[in-house]
Amino acid sequence: MGVSWLDQVFGADQVAKGGVVRRNIDDVHRLCTLDDLLGEVRSRQFHLIETGEQYVVICNSGVIKIHC
Repeated sequence: MGVSWLDQVFGADQVAKGGVVRRNIDDVHRLCTLDDLLGEVRSRQFHLIETGEQYVVICNSGVIKIHC
């Protein structure tokens, strides 16, 4: 069986480096469900932010402080 879209997203170099991955909301809804994305984010103890037309995954489990 092939690699799923979520596997490709979470296989990105930025994920391994503890960076940030962003995806267009429409693309996410076309290729998987929000519940699938949230499940993957939660299983890794990452954070998901929705802003504008993007989902932004912060690929670490540290505390988030939003300053503005």
